[in-house]
Amino acid sequence: MRLSVRAIKANCNPQIKRLLWFLFAGSRGGLNRIRIVLVLKKRPYNTHQLANEIGIDYKSIQHHLKVLERNNLITSSGQKYAAQYFISTFLEIHLNVFDEIVTRLENSSLVKFRE
Repeated sequence: MRLSVRAIKANCNPQIKRLLWFLFAGSRGGLNRIRIVLVLKKRPYNTHQLANEIGIDYKSIQHHLKVLERNNLITSSGQKYAAQYFISTFLEIHLNVFDEIVTRLENSSLVKFRE
């Protein structure tokens, strides 16, 4: 039996929600990871471009990219400095949970991610 994307989104695993909440709201650097994902949702970037776009130190961007890639939330294409990062299929399927996290954080504090 083949499930549609809508069916998968409706049946989001609680463990996936817990993982996303931890990575974006429950750990240090979560707010920067949100900013990275929001930028990558628009188009792929390399590490240097992300650092310039977001205004975060290059080494910090590298760290957050490793965390996101290790947890299958982004993927890369290319090698070394030329590697382009974009959101993974896994995250695309669970974007509703990501958007819920962003909305709740914006509503509960002075943090503003979107304009």
